Amino acid sequence: MLKYPRILLKLSGEALMGESRDSVDPETVAFILQQVRDVLELGVKVGIVIGGGNFFRGVAGSDKLGIQRANADAMGMLATVMNGILLRDSFNARGISAKLFSAFAVGSFIKGYNRDSMIKRLNDGDVVIFVGGTGSPYFTTDSGAALRGLEMKADLLIKATKVDGVYNKDPKKFTDAVKYQQLSFDEAIGQNLGVMDMAAFALCRENNLNIKVCSIFKAGSLKRVVLGEDEGTLVYCK
Repeated sequence: MLKYPRILLKLSGEALMGESRDSVDPETVAFILQQVRDVLELGVKVGIVIGGGNFFRGVAGSDKLGIQRANADAMGMLATVMNGILLRDSFNARGISAKLFSAFAVGSFIKGYNRDSMIKRLNDGDVVIFVGGTGSPYFTTDSGAALRGLEMKADLLIKATKVDGVYNKDPKKFTDAVKYQQLSFDEAIGQNLGVMDMAAFALCRENNLNIKVCSIFKAGSLKRVVLGEDEGTLVYCK
């Protein structure tokens, strides 16, 4: 039985790289799409917010290249559009209907965001892919994920990363790192665990949208999450 029939999946742009040095690794993309297919076959409604860090990160561009922060963020938002087109066409090529929704219109080929159209597509069983973050500078795609998750009335926001949950310290650097099975929003903030950026975190907490952190590279992880099985770390509202 499904525990979470409607989910918002937050993917970083870097996730599309896998272990390669290329901006996009085809095998990694195929693996991620299969994870999504698995939950679609259970009847789950799926929204995806994709980042753009495999092409360009706004903060890095501002810090290292001297680009004005607002312009650097605009470049980062455009990078998410490229990833969104990639995901949409990759889904469609596999017979999975997907629709792209951008926070801003892009030329003549991507219209601006319309919530009513998004909800209809979602209810029809399409994968809805959100790009452009919030459409404004100084907000990360984490904030975009929180916003779109609330708009689509998601039962859970899933932040799928390279790590299989939230740890008390970096498990790649410390062999004694301890993984949390669950923790409250207040505990995550108090321990400065950096689950999401603070703007996104506050939006989820204020609107009672729980977050599950899990690995997108662990086979079957999304399926186990939507079924309510022991997977990743749950960050919950009290």
